[in-house]
Amino acid sequence: MKKKNTTKSKSAAKKIKENRKFIFVIGGVISGVGKGVATSSIGKILQARGFSVTALKIDPYVNVDAGTMNPTEHGEVFVLQDGDETDQDMGNYERFLDTTLTRLNYMTTGRIYQSVIERERNLEYKGKCVQVVPHIPLEAIARIKKAAEKARADIAVIEVGGTVGEYENILFLEAARMMKAAHPDDVAVVMVSYLPTPPKVGEMKTKPTQHATRQAQAAGIQPDVIIARSEFPLDKKRREKLATFCNIGPHQVIAAPDADSIYDIPINFEKDKLSDILLLRLRLNPKKRKSNLEVWKKFVHRIRSLKKQVRIAVVGKYFNTGDFVLSDSYISVIEAIKYSAYEMGKKPVISWLSAVDFENKDKLRELSKYDGILVPGGFGERGIEGKLNVIEYAREHHIPYFGLCYGMQLLVIEYARNVLGLKDANTDEVNPRAKHLVIDVMPDQKQKIKEGHFGGTMRLGSYKAILKKGTIAEGTYGKRKVEERHRHRYEVNPEYIERLEKAGLVFSGTSPDGKLMEIAELPRDKHPFFLGTQFHPEFQARPLKPHPLFTEFIKAAIKREQKKK
Repeated sequence: MKKKNTTKSKSAAKKIKENRKFIFVIGGVISGVGKGVATSSIGKILQARGFSVTALKIDPYVNVDAGTMNPTEHGEVFVLQDGDETDQDMGNYERFLDTTLTRLNYMTTGRIYQSVIERERNLEYKGKCVQVVPHIPLEAIARIKKAAEKARADIAVIEVGGTVGEYENILFLEAARMMKAAHPDDVAVVMVSYLPTPPKVGEMKTKPTQHATRQAQAAGIQPDVIIARSEFPLDKKRREKLATFCNIGPHQVIAAPDADSIYDIPINFEKDKLSDILLLRLRLNPKKRKSNLEVWKKFVHRIRSLKKQVRIAVVGKYFNTGDFVLSDSYISVIEAIKYSAYEMGKKPVISWLSAVDFENKDKLRELSKYDGILVPGGFGERGIEGKLNVIEYAREHHIPYFGLCYGMQLLVIEYARNVLGLKDANTDEVNPRAKHLVIDVMPDQKQKIKEGHFGGTMRLGSYKAILKKGTIAEGTYGKRKVEERHRHRYEVNPEYIERLEKAGLVFSGTSPDGKLMEIAELPRDKHPFFLGTQFHPEFQARPLKPHPLFTEFIKAAIKREQKKK
């Protein structure tokens, strides 16, 4: 009898996995209104119902990955554990779902075409005429299913970049149409659309979303749910109007007014019972699985209740885009700061400062009002002297300093110049003819650069590091072996390590073979917190699991804030 029940249980489990569900999230009217956060939030509320969820991003760019895109054009490049350089929304998925995604979860137009062309060259289509339709959408569908299978997910949520009506994403909308036509009970479509309220008119307008719905219908897709993004709360009249003209019920229009925090959004969605609506649409009984968002709600409540502040300056070069500030260039860094500040009971006040401004040393005294200074990753020479001035000021005035990737390399250069006395110290990236290249290009990278092979060729993804006993790094992690994500071509030059160490700089983390310097720091008796990492710890910070190095940095900043008082 027991054996029969076990077999039946296994059979039922297999049936669930074979009958996977897929939710496509598409955009309407304009981009940049929160499709990525909506996708993450949908994943979160379904996860809270006890389902295994994975998330995918489809970028309509011809770029093979996001690695060659300028951050001011596209936002942050998020690096996955396996080294794939992806869109920043992948970071949102990992943070909301507390999961680790792979390159299967990310695709671009360029990647899809590249794969189809390679298969055609290898005769994998067996002599067929390879066409844009159906072969490009079919390749996308195959990748979606493979990603869901690898993640062993009950539900896969797929964000399609761009907005309906654009030429760029029509092939991926076709993939959604084909999947829905083949499996009508297993596929749902959510459209995140914008409802503007023109100031001079003073009335929320639904017409753009009506047009976006018709464009989706023209592509063969009927949205099952419309998430109505707006500046103000959605009223009953607009909800009914959208239902009438977009072929859905009023309950299928989900209000999504601007929120104080992106972490409020899953809770807001559940106020309109979005998970119930999606589960019913996917022929899954919502009564069988109660929602459990209690831990998430406690986290959100903690954020709202914080009063005391800690002031952090992020000094970078990718903030300005025209007349606007683009904080998306460092979104993972900013979120990591927030998580650690929340953990320590503080509300972070983050200021985005352009490194170029600090090439004028007279401006450095402005930094004294901050409790901590962080220099994130980046490339190129613009703003480098400003960053070096900032690092020197932080070291000499005992302001907690945290350097990430380039921020760690510049920490080493600053120390070499101003403590070791190597005034010409520099990085090969900026001045290959400098007398003292304390930061040099990695040996395996030299040939790649010479041949012009830049895309996907850096040291990428997760690598192990060994921490030195008794250091800030080792004490912070509470262990000797760690694994962190990288994205760089340059390293501390081994020829200068001994001299730097004799001058007081501690390399507290190295690669397992001891050749690559992963963490540099000053001892606690020399500075409250002066530390840089060659890797990017921000990529592994989570809302409910702050990264220990960020938390240690915030602790030092709080001590400075208290000392100033």
